[in-house]
Amino acid sequence: MLRRALTSSLYCSTRTASSQAGSSGEGMKLLTHNMMQSHVKGVKNGYPLNVTATTVEEVEVEFNPTFIARMLPRIEFKALRHTAGQLGLEDSLPAVVPPKPEEDEEFLRAMHHVLLEVVVIEGELICPESGVKFPIKNGIPNMLLQEE
Repeated sequence: MLRRALTSSLYCSTRTASSQAGSSGEGMKLLTHNMMQSHVKGVKNGYPLNVTATTVEEVEVEFNPTFIARMLPRIEFKALRHTAGQLGLEDSLPAVVPPKPEEDEEFLRAMHHVLLEVVVIEGELICPESGVKFPIKNGIPNMLLQEE
């Protein structure tokens, strides 16, 4: 498995996972992020959560075009593109979904990369309406609310 660290939106050198000191393993994939929303009481627009990442890694995952094609109807593309931009990957996806996306291998590969190979290791998810921050530690988003 190959892994590249993305810190401050800059690609670092490619390394194998076993040679990466302190590797925290898998992180929060953007596929997961695309399906999350804020559950803060009183919030009407808790989607999409904004992402502020301090550590992002790129992990090589085997391409499965059938899986990506089947996921397309479940993905909110505009939100995914917005999140990719927050991580410095704005050029990774086209501006719009092409006609017949399930037949467009270049598009499926781009979606595969952004959805499955870009992982957030450390950072925060931020509710777009309330501004409540949810930490991401070791690739796990903590969506529990602190009692006030």
